[in-house]
Amino acid sequence: MGTIGLAVIGAGYWGPNLVRNAQATPGLRLQYLCDLDADRARKVLGEYSTVAVSDSLDEVLADPAVDAVAIATPAATHLPVAMKALEAGKHVLVEKPLAATYDEGRLLVEAADKRGLTLMLDHTYCYTPVVEHLRGLVRGGGIGSVQYLDSVRINLGLVQPDVDVLWDLAPHDLSIFLSILPDGVQPIAVAAHGSDPIGAGRACVAHLTIELTGGAMAHVHVNWLSPTKVRTMIIGGSSRTVVWDDLNPAQRLAIYDRGVDRKDATEVGAQTRAQTMVSYRTGDMVAPALPEKEALRAVMAEFRDSITDSRPPLTDGRSGLRVLSILEAASASLAKGGVFLPIRSTDNASTEGVNA
Repeated sequence: MGTIGLAVIGAGYWGPNLVRNAQATPGLRLQYLCDLDADRARKVLGEYSTVAVSDSLDEVLADPAVDAVAIATPAATHLPVAMKALEAGKHVLVEKPLAATYDEGRLLVEAADKRGLTLMLDHTYCYTPVVEHLRGLVRGGGIGSVQYLDSVRINLGLVQPDVDVLWDLAPHDLSIFLSILPDGVQPIAVAAHGSDPIGAGRACVAHLTIELTGGAMAHVHVNWLSPTKVRTMIIGGSSRTVVWDDLNPAQRLAIYDRGVDRKDATEVGAQTRAQTMVSYRTGDMVAPALPEKEALRAVMAEFRDSITDSRPPLTDGRSGLRVLSILEAASASLAKGGVFLPIRSTDNASTEGVNA
């Protein structure tokens, strides 16, 4: 198809970013900015914009010039808004999370699959140069077998009125994990612990521990109350360890040829065996040069290409379901005092496919 007519739904916090990047993406033509507050939408577009403003979703979806929509509305509205768009024959890009519950997300995935439409998640971090590099490195065996993942995402953030810190911040880390892990390594169980020290009525500090197939473990720490901002991730492998510091633009990624090797008992003498069967490996550190680019621009380009090429996007509906399955199990674990609970499989859900 030629140029894709796009409508952005929602002119709040994230909507203006979608507008800006849509207008800068070749092959996309921004037709509408739709918001219940039309004046707010006009302020986002500016006085001289030729993009139409509407406070009616039905009006936007009825326009044949609109081929696709990008949704930036509260999570509780994702099901009705996205479903209306899909039923109108529009391709859909939706802000994380896919929906408020796994079952609602499954309905959207099945609706898109039934109509042959693109359903894509705005898992923005998956489109950064760092995660693109990590995906190739980890999935290509560059760190050996995955042994552990450890992620910290903390800052003095806005306490959300409708979700806890797990649902607000952890989707970023979970979508990254799912994007970079090899096909044979999947989350199978999760335990969650959280606290609400300020009496907000929901967890403001939380820790996730995720059991992966093969015995590996992943850990996520999210926190709205930290006076300092930290965004780090460590991916430990049998041959190399990768450290990602997202707040260090001079060296976001460092790959260490350092680690621990376990010696076979037959390789060492009796005296050495009695002392230790572990040796420490020290090698070089490499910091790859990575380009700086806006990830949301890459999101828009992937949305365009998925529609044009009739193929599943990198972060398709199935990837959104997988994140929701972990979040729902984590919430249930939190309510039960932090016990490990199994993560629902998404294998039986009807989808467009996954290429995460």
